Amino acid sequence: MKFCLLIWILWPSFLVAGMAEGLLFTIIHPQDLLFFGHHPEISDESIYTIVFFTIWIFCAASSALTAYILPAIEA
Repeated sequence: MKFCLLIWILWPSFLVAGMAEGLLFTIIHPQDLLFFGHHPEISDESIYTIVFFTIWIFCAASSALTAYILPAIEA
């Protein structure tokens, strides 16, 4: 049951993170980003990766909190 719960949390959050990143980077190019007034010295692919995992963590946290507050399912 723990494995199923983990999949229920990670899979939807993965899909939403992928869609959110795609939407974000259709609007904003990574080279247009400024961090504390400076352009980052990393490649576009690195920015895509960092942003994807950041969004995925937030989406997974949201899914985990939702799973936590759901009432227990009796089998």
